[in-house]
Amino acid sequence: MGTATDSTVDRPDTRRVVVLVAGGPEGRRPRVHPADQPLLLADDLAAVRGDGCFETLLVVGGKVAKPERHLARLRRSSAALELEGPSDDEWLAGITLAAREWGAAAEGMLRLVLSRGPERGGGVTAYITVAPVGPQARRARAEGIGVTVLSRGFASDFGESAPWMLLGSKTLSYAANMAALRYATARGFDDVVYLSSDGEVLEGPRSTVVILRDGELISPPGEVGILEGTTLGAMAEVAEREGITVRRERLLVADLLVADAVWLVSSVTLAARVRRIDEVTLPTAEPSIDVATLVDRAVGRA
Repeated sequence: MGTATDSTVDRPDTRRVVVLVAGGPEGRRPRVHPADQPLLLADDLAAVRGDGCFETLLVVGGKVAKPERHLARLRRSSAALELEGPSDDEWLAGITLAAREWGAAAEGMLRLVLSRGPERGGGVTAYITVAPVGPQARRARAEGIGVTVLSRGFASDFGESAPWMLLGSKTLSYAANMAALRYATARGFDDVVYLSSDGEVLEGPRSTVVILRDGELISPPGEVGILEGTTLGAMAEVAEREGITVRRERLLVADLLVADAVWLVSSVTLAARVRRIDEVTLPTAEPSIDVATLVDRAVGRA
């Protein structure tokens, strides 16, 4: 499949915006909004509180990867936030329009956004954006990444004892995740693996941790307070058809260091093989299971 060139990535006019609901009474029929024109009201709670949720999907060859998985997770996130947004059919109509507007020539990053709407009232805000997949994601796929391990500051059972913290929801409150990524970049790393305060491996700021050990693919379970990965779920279905075991297990950093291979998987970067964890270089041998190809097949790239 084609990918966006660096020159395309640098052009702001390649973005697309589709509106479902934007703080007004127009209804939820999707419409294209000029990407260079304002959309949100200044007091929209997405902007002033991060009060909302989102999903990011890959557009490849003009088709959107695993929309049903993302919509199911969006429903869970919006329910946790007590938000009532567009129906799945309304979102799908917007996704279809956005993908058609984007076209098949380049990979796109399609984001669904649901906000509580303006602080003054008036209902939720819902819209979709599409932008090019950037060179950093494509480089991570091709070359792998170095990661640093950072504490998230709470125990692995924190989500169960404090459900209002929304740990399993994909909310718009991403300031801490972006701060962690900037911290890592400043120290020469590409990404982050979060640990709980009791030493369990959690997830990346935008990804799911997967390791290969003894011919099985293993990822931390949802009960440690992480977001359920849509890419992991889709990959597991492909792997199962090929007789490959994918299971969930609580992991420590030591498990990553002695694994046959480690990846961070996500909807846009797809499978980024971890080459270094802090100062430890991981094995370079080709793994017995080609996770990158499994993920490509799961999202329609292969």
